[in-house]
Amino acid sequence: AAPAGVVAFGVKHTEGVSVEVAFRGRAEVGPVPSGTRWPLDEGTVLRFSMSQASAEVNDNKVIVSFYAEGGQPIDQAGVFLTGIGLSLDVDADRDGVVEKNNPNKASWTWGPEGHGAILLVSCDRESP
Repeated sequence: AAPAGVVAFGVKHTEGVSVEVAFRGRAEVGPVPSGTRWPLDEGTVLRFSMSQASAEVNDNKVIVSFYAEGGQPIDQAGVFLTGIGLSLDVDADRDGVVEKNNPNKASWTWGPEGHGAILLVSCDRESP
């Protein structure tokens, strides 16, 4: 997706985003000093992710700057990100209330006075 004439790129991102650049069989992970540029070679991969949910929609972003030979900026591309938190929780004591800190989550006991998650899985084939 880089414009014609690009030989290098740099990345800026907000605090809630983790960035990894992999090129020439090497990966650089973690905080990258401001002004760092990478060669744009075939097979270069830019990965970004978020490890926590956003406070609001589009509150994180990644900006990629493209550079020509000699370091002249050519263009920029940006992505706004919203991290969504997902949690699969259970009614561990089967009382109709899902509690985050129920001590019965770590074990399972069979029977009417039992505790632990009951998982019902639909294994039929809905479509070919």
